[in-house]
Amino acid sequence: MISKTMQDAFSEQIKNEFYSAYLYLGMAAYCEASNLPGSAHWLKLQAEEELEHGMKMFDFVNECGGQVTLHAIDKPTVEYPSLLKVFEETLAHEQKVTALIKFLYSLALKENDYASQAFLQWFVTEQVEEEANASHIVETLRMVGSHGNGIVMLDRELGRRAGD
Repeated sequence: MISKTMQDAFSEQIKNEFYSAYLYLGMAAYCEASNLPGSAHWLKLQAEEELEHGMKMFDFVNECGGQVTLHAIDKPTVEYPSLLKVFEETLAHEQKVTALIKFLYSLALKENDYASQAFLQWFVTEQVEEEANASHIVETLRMVGSHGNGIVMLDRELGRRAGD
């Protein structure tokens, strides 16, 4: 049985995961409007992945005998000055999510909730990958600068991202 403390913390993180999906859809909308279909594709897949993360947590809480409480999701930004800013915000957001997952894991430790600790280990590992991917894109965009050819090439590369 999951504690009320863990149940509430997971409910909050589920909201955060769904917000992440919404944020990435807002970024995808900007990219679509900016004729960057590959970047939009990458971000839409990222949004789908965040929804999957939220649903994994939703199912976990239910499997542990808890009940998820759904919270309101804030409206994301849909206007950005550049593709670089989109991915800088992606990286910053993933770093924030990493901190939230670490908090959730530390709470599971404090609660002696071994099932949640084991479950959350996957998310800890996943966040390493998420930050590395976003960081790589940011660094590539910084190298390219505002040169159209480099942005077009990166956009094509991002468009080749395969879904799960």
